[in-house]
Amino acid sequence: MPVFIVRLLARMGLLGTWWTPAVLLAVVYLTSWPLMVLAEPEGSAVAAPADYWWYFVVTTATVGYGDLRPESAAGRVVGTYVIVGGIATLTMVFTELAKTLERKKGRRMRGAVTADASGHVVLLGYTPGRTERIVDELIADDRSVVLCAWDDVPANPMPDRRAVFVRGDLSDGAVLRRAGVQRARSVLVDVRDDNEALAVAVTVGHVAGHVHLVVTLRDPGRERHLRYVDETVRCVQWHSPHMITEELKHPGITEVYAELMTHGGAGTYSVRLPESLGPVLVEHCQTVLGRAGGATMLAARAGGELLVNPGWRIELPPGAVLYYIGSRRLTPEWAAQALRGRRKGDG
Repeated sequence: MPVFIVRLLARMGLLGTWWTPAVLLAVVYLTSWPLMVLAEPEGSAVAAPADYWWYFVVTTATVGYGDLRPESAAGRVVGTYVIVGGIATLTMVFTELAKTLERKKGRRMRGAVTADASGHVVLLGYTPGRTERIVDELIADDRSVVLCAWDDVPANPMPDRRAVFVRGDLSDGAVLRRAGVQRARSVLVDVRDDNEALAVAVTVGHVAGHVHLVVTLRDPGRERHLRYVDETVRCVQWHSPHMITEELKHPGITEVYAELMTHGGAGTYSVRLPESLGPVLVEHCQTVLGRAGGATMLAARAGGELLVNPGWRIELPPGAVLYYIGSRRLTPEWAAQALRGRRKGDG
């Protein structure tokens, strides 16, 4: 009977779908119950309408509690039929489940899925080795990532990482929508050349509007062209992957770095404290630099050890070097005089 049902489903075009185990189970149930009623003696519990459904479920699931069982030889034959039907049904269920999971996995590997994330980071473009480093830094910071690559990347290049893979033409709005660009927190355009970057950035602007858009450029002079797309676009030099991830995680940080590196703006300086000054607390250095020098202390080098953002109660040894941000260079003489004045004020 199960073989006949399978052949019938094949003719109807339902074989190989979830209908197959459902129909098979229904047919086995509807045929086995009347047969069990005929085979079992009158009053048999297993043939009772209120109990047979339980016997059928337990038997087809191959659990076999034994609380209900056929009493006659003919009833046992019917029970064997139920067992065979149950095994066939379970086999089909597991086969369909495996095929479904394999199809979904295949779609994910081929990049044929649609990302349902929101507030995530979308990376447009893939460069072996480089993109992995960027993704690792973002994931380490607990960012949700979608990687969208061109069609020449045939399969997910980083299946072991927690990143959704989407594949297609990056200048196609439909592909970017599958990557969830319109719901993204940040979008990175990191493609094969600057002309391509401009084309992809235009598409991002069309799909997502004013999203936090970061574009990597080989030629920084092309930034003015991208400003036509979006005045707020952040352009980062292609060879600075760490700066790229910093901008993605902390929007606007590249503008701070650019200001520090621009002549005439705030700069980074260092000053060595005179040996004659003796030990000094970081708290005193921070206060003097801020109040009297209009500067902010970043780090200190104490005896060969670099202390970035040191705690205020740390005592720096004589001859320590202070690194700071300010509008002008401070001399060791100025630092010594200001710190001595600070000590006298404390006294």
